Amino acid sequence: MKIHAPETASTPAAKKPLYKSLFFQILVAVVAGIVIGYLWPNIGSALRPLGDGFIQLIKMIIAPLIFLVIVTGISAVGDVRAVGRVGVKALVYFTAATLFALAFGLVVANVVQPGAGLNIDPASLSEDAVNAKTTTAPPKDAGQFLLGIIPTSVVGAFASNSLLQVLCFAVFFGAAIVVVGREKCKPVIDIMETTLEIFFRIMAWVMRVAPVGAFGAMAFIIGQYGLSSLSTYALLVAACYGSALIFIGLLFVVAWAYPRVPLWQFIKYSREEFMLALGTASTESVLPRIMTKLTNAGCSRATTGLVVPTGYSFNLDGAALYLSISLLFLAQAFGHNLDLGQQLAALGILMLTSKGMAGVPGSAFLALSATAGALGIFPVAGVALLLGADRLMDSMRVVVNLLGNCVATFVVSKWEGQFDREAMLAAFRGETPAPEEGDAVTEPTVPTLSSPQPRLTADTNSA
Repeated sequence: MKIHAPETASTPAAKKPLYKSLFFQILVAVVAGIVIGYLWPNIGSALRPLGDGFIQLIKMIIAPLIFLVIVTGISAVGDVRAVGRVGVKALVYFTAATLFALAFGLVVANVVQPGAGLNIDPASLSEDAVNAKTTTAPPKDAGQFLLGIIPTSVVGAFASNSLLQVLCFAVFFGAAIVVVGREKCKPVIDIMETTLEIFFRIMAWVMRVAPVGAFGAMAFIIGQYGLSSLSTYALLVAACYGSALIFIGLLFVVAWAYPRVPLWQFIKYSREEFMLALGTASTESVLPRIMTKLTNAGCSRATTGLVVPTGYSFNLDGAALYLSISLLFLAQAFGHNLDLGQQLAALGILMLTSKGMAGVPGSAFLALSATAGALGIFPVAGVALLLGADRLMDSMRVVVNLLGNCVATFVVSKWEGQFDREAMLAAFRGETPAPEEGDAVTEPTVPTLSSPQPRLTADTNSA
C-alpha cells in the first residue's frame, strides 16, 4: 500500500491561527475549568461526565490501535529476535528507572520530613475510606500479575481494554507473520495498514472534542476537591512536586546524553499531548497520539508499539516518586522514623507493589496498603490520610509518567539501533504531518537493521 505524504511534508507547515491550535484550545479549557470549579464547585463537580466521556472515547480505540501498530511494526522489522531484544531492553530500563525514582523519593522524604510533627492517633482512623477508594480489590502477587498478562480469551482482552494482554497477543501475531513470511501474509498486512489509517482518522475526530474533555475533568477536580486542600498538605505537595522537577531535569540529561534528544524541543513538539494529559489527569487520553509523535520523531513503529504500552504498567516514574515520599510521610505522621534497613525493605516491597497497577482504581492506595501491611509499622487505615492530597498529585504523576515513557522509547530505540535522529529533527522543525490531520503513522527509515525492510514512509511502500 502506498502512502503519499502531503505536499507540505518536506517544508515546515504553515503556521495556524492561534485559536485553531489544539494546545491553545486545551489551555483555555483548563483555565476555564479551574475558574468554574473554584467559583461554582457544585457546577464543577457536575461536569465530570464531560471528562469521563472523552476518556471513554479514547479507550474505545486504544486496544485495536495498539494491536495494529505493534503487528505492522513487527512485520516491518522482520526479525522475531529483534522484538525479543526490544522487550528485554525495555524491562531493564524500566526496572532501573523505577528503582531510581523510588530511592530518590525516599531521599527527598528523609530530607524534607513532610509528615513530622503530625502525631496522628491510629485509633482515630477507619479503613472504610480506603476500601471505598480501592474497591476492596486485593493487590496481586507476582505470579498472579504475570499470569494476568496472558489473555484467556483474545476477544476478552480487547473487550476489557487490558493493554498488556492485547500487547501479548499482538507480539505473537506479529511474530507469526514474520515466520510465515511477509509475501504470503501481504493481504493481511495490507488490510491492517488500511485499518490503521481508519483508526487514525477516528482518533483525529475524537481529538476535536479534547478541549471539552479537559474542561470537564479540570472543573470536576477543582470543584470536588478544591484548592484549600493545598494548605493542609503543603509540605507533602511541595516535596512531591519539587522531587518531580529534579527528576524531570535528570530525564533531560538522560535524553541528551545517549539518544541526543533535545527534550525541551520534544516537549514543545508534543505540548498538546502534555497539556491534554494535565487537563484530564490521565496519560491514557494521549496514548494514541504520543505513539504517533514518537514514531514521527524517529523511533521505529515496533519499538514505540512495545515500549509505550508496556511502560504504562512498568515505568510509572511519577507514581514511584509519589509512593516512596507518601510512605515515609505516613510513617512520620505516626511518629516512626524508619532506619536504613526498614527503608530498604520498603523499597523492595514498593518495587513489587507498584508494578502493573496502571488503570486500577485506587492503585496508589493499593500499593501503599500492601506495603504498610507487609512492613507492619503503621496501620493500613493510615493510608486514608492521603485521600485529600491524592488528587493534588495527579498533575505531577501524569507529567513525569508520560515524559519518562517518552524518554524510555528514545533510549530503547537508540539502544536497538532503530532511531533516526534526522527524522526527529525534521519533526521538531515541523516537516512531519501533524497527527490531528488524520495521517497514518509515518516511520523513518533506519539503516541499522540486519537487512533492508520496507517501511511506512512518505514515498516508499508501507511496512
